[in-house]
Amino acid sequence: MQNLVAALDAALLPCLPARELQAADRSTHPSHQVDVERHARDFMETAKSLQLFFIKAQHQHKPTREEALRKEIATLEAELKAKDALIEAQKKLLQSWQGLLQAQRNVLVKELEQV
Repeated sequence: MQNLVAALDAALLPCLPARELQAADRSTHPSHQVDVERHARDFMETAKSLQLFFIKAQHQHKPTREEALRKEIATLEAELKAKDALIEAQKKLLQSWQGLLQAQRNVLVKELEQV
């Protein structure tokens, strides 16, 4: 990769003076135009090589389908456990509320019986 970056740098540096010469000259001298185009083409070819390097590196570090599925399954199982824990907590709350309601009902029934 360092070689590609160095090559990209080396291809870019000649572009700058060639472009400045062409702008300063204000001439349409074909050799200046050819130099600019050649240096720009060299730079673009090197940039493509660097881009291909990164694409290859990205594909090498991409997990296989099996690994991706295992990771997704693990994530879904963890989410399911968390939701099960929430459901259990809500069930306990409901049971305690039902107990309170039953106790209040019993109190009200006793009061009505006394009347």
